[in-house]
Amino acid sequence: MTDESNLVESAPYLDAAPVPPGHDQTFVLQKVQPALLGLMDGSVSTLAPIFATAGLTGKPIDAFFVGLAASVGAAISMGLAEALSDDGVVSGRGTPLGRGVITGVATLLGGMLHTLPFLIPNLQTALTLAYVVVVVELLLIAYIRFHFMRSPLAQTVWQVIVGGGVVFGVGVWLGKLGSGG
Repeated sequence: MTDESNLVESAPYLDAAPVPPGHDQTFVLQKVQPALLGLMDGSVSTLAPIFATAGLTGKPIDAFFVGLAASVGAAISMGLAEALSDDGVVSGRGTPLGRGVITGVATLLGGMLHTLPFLIPNLQTALTLAYVVVVVELLLIAYIRFHFMRSPLAQTVWQVIVGGGVVFGVGVWLGKLGSGG
């Protein structure tokens, strides 16, 4: 019978990509990966509702509260999903509670960063600042993927920007469609 530590050490997917020098594979697997998952989900999944609301109502505060609700809901959902996905023994991904908290907090952060500009009462100013924040979020995600996951920089920037851009575009389109514009 194989003990649990041998399962983790022999799992082929755990050492598929070399860990960057100076980075502990356990740290990347148990901390960076759940944080990246949450940051990506929070940043991308909240874009459409926020920008659609801004387009539909023309009121930044409405977009703020939709962003807040979407961010909190996504944080709870993602935190629970990550915590309940596995016990961490076979995968080596750490404790469920630790991964769940990291993922939930990162999801909340990812969703709220581009939500906060909608506290500015002027819609155009709020939108302009939110656009800048979204670009910074997406570039940060690409950098984390490049730095910790060893993804080629140009490829990861392209993937993140295109993925985020599609969701952002859908939100803007739905906002204009709903407002008759």
